[in-house]
Amino acid sequence: MSKKSVSITVYGKVQRVGFRYFVKENAKSLGLNGFVKNLTDGSVYVEATGEENDLDTLIDYCKKGPDWARVEKVIITKTPIVEFDNFEIKY
Repeated sequence: MSKKSVSITVYGKVQRVGFRYFVKENAKSLGLNGFVKNLTDGSVYVEATGEENDLDTLIDYCKKGPDWARVEKVIITKTPIVEFDNFEIKY
């Protein structure tokens, strides 16, 4: 398999509900690298690199979110491969 990179933007009640931590922990468990951060419009933005099936699993997690979240829309964009050292929360 080959590495891929995606950006994921998640809209809805996704800030102040543990969404970034939820994404980080799931991404790390899948062996993905990248970052997650809150955007000023109230959405959460993710960039991730890894195997395609693991990215698909992360996308599924983002569509569901943690218990307190309410995901309304998810936009996924394939991006050029970016190498990250780990997966982190950016502030």
